[in-house]
Amino acid sequence: MRRSAVLWSVSLAVYAFLYLPLVVVVVYSFNDSRLNAEWVGFTLHWYRVLFSDDEMLGAGANSLLIAFVSATFATLLGTMAGIAMHRFRLRALPLLVITPVAMPEILLGVSLLIFFVQVLNFTLGLFSVLIAHITFCVGFVAIVVRARLAGMDESIFEAARDLGATPWQTFRRVTFPLILPGVIAGALMAFTLSIDDFVITFFTAGVGVHTLPLQIYSMIKIAVTPEVNAVSTLLMTLTLGLIILASRFAPDALKGAA
Repeated sequence: MRRSAVLWSVSLAVYAFLYLPLVVVVVYSFNDSRLNAEWVGFTLHWYRVLFSDDEMLGAGANSLLIAFVSATFATLLGTMAGIAMHRFRLRALPLLVITPVAMPEILLGVSLLIFFVQVLNFTLGLFSVLIAHITFCVGFVAIVVRARLAGMDESIFEAARDLGATPWQTFRRVTFPLILPGVIAGALMAFTLSIDDFVITFFTAGVGVHTLPLQIYSMIKIAVTPEVNAVSTLLMTLTLGLIILASRFAPDALKGAA
């Protein structure tokens, strides 16, 4: 009984350490004050300021565009990679696909920066950010799709082939409908990871390209105003919503990805 009480106390302390700062961010986004030093009163003023801030809206549009495009391509490539890893069992393929997932973000960001600038002599901008985001999102989608396939009975696909289905027909009528929840979950994860990313975007964005994480970072260097809290609250809500949605589509696949 005493050990159970200690475990519960430690667990509650850990969760409080993780989530109380997020609660403070949300609460102070409604603070009727220019500073976050103390609570003054409830207001929606900072959300109105946020939606009239052209720089913030432009950064948000860039983030949504990058997240949508990178998630689309990462889902296509990651689905093919996940199927290939499950079907062909090549030792080198999982290493190539999953390395960007396991690699520290700062190392991946620096590597991509060197590759774009010194190897390709490429001007950094939105396109370089897109390539970088697709690179690290592909692995997450592949892991989810592979985990979805791992829980399926191989006799289903053998039965389709025995009945005369071509490989394409087997994929279109059997494989794809079965892995579709995993594909959707992978796409939502890729979108979430892309729209939240700061480190890799910081190294590959170049001059004049702003996303929401970069814009928030530039603002907090001056002062943490309630407008920063407001945009952080909206971004947090979007991220949590997508994660919950992804877990609904493929809970087992997400456990495999973790």
